[in-house]
Amino acid sequence: MLATRSAARLPSEPGTLEKATRPGSLAGVDEMHVSVDGLRVMVTAGAAGIGRAIARAFCDDGARVHVCDVDEEALESFAGECPKVRRTRADVASVAEVDAFFDAAQAWLGGLDVLINNAGIAGPTGRVEDIAPQDWDRTLAININGQFYCTRRAVPLLKAAGGGSIVNLSSTAGIMGFPLRTPYAASKWAVAGLTKSLSMELGEFGIRVNAICPGAVAGPRIERVIAADAEARGLPLETVRQSYLNQNSLRNFIQPESIAREVLFLCSPMGQQISGQVLSVDGDTDSLRTRH
Repeated sequence: MLATRSAARLPSEPGTLEKATRPGSLAGVDEMHVSVDGLRVMVTAGAAGIGRAIARAFCDDGARVHVCDVDEEALESFAGECPKVRRTRADVASVAEVDAFFDAAQAWLGGLDVLINNAGIAGPTGRVEDIAPQDWDRTLAININGQFYCTRRAVPLLKAAGGGSIVNLSSTAGIMGFPLRTPYAASKWAVAGLTKSLSMELGEFGIRVNAICPGAVAGPRIERVIAADAEARGLPLETVRQSYLNQNSLRNFIQPESIAREVLFLCSPMGQQISGQVLSVDGDTDSLRTRH
């Protein structure tokens, strides 16, 4: 097996990636093995949705993974599905709870190679004049402040490891406008700016920083967003749902596992020269304006 903890950093020998020889989370990728075996990984909001798929993919491929989540029921459910993953209940909008998460993770991991800043909320749906300031504040507190709180704790650990990888979850809303979702869009644009700035700041330490921009991801969250959008616009639920499907060229919702595969690629030796990028996994979404 090629990868050790150094897989998050530049390998000392070029061209040493091995052929995939075992099944796992990346079944079907058979040209070169995207190995993250042995990496020490932290994932925020890692007990459900995209975060759960990411944590599971790392774990299945041999990484040591510690997740946090605000949903204790989801944490317990994930424990039954993937008992090797360690878990901490934490809200990333709280500095104290982020500190507790990092303290617990480091007691077990003994260091860090990868941070996945996945935690985020959809925020309110409505016209800007109708959005309550507390809803705006809460959306930014989780979606961008939380990434800062986690990154400031992670960077010293990544420097001590000789380098590593940070992947921030943004959104297609972070690269284009999203009417009726201004708090969410503003926070996700901020993630893109944070990502590029961190890449420039941390590259000399061998730390790569990238952002993933998912499109509409299949699951309960997008169904709640669609329901809220339909109510705000006074349109039938299925009409709005179809308009979301029509936003991307592939006419489907993105599966969480597709996001997980992209994240593993970035954190493996195959992503060794990729940093400062905002990468879309969205089926070629050309607009977030609802069409009907």
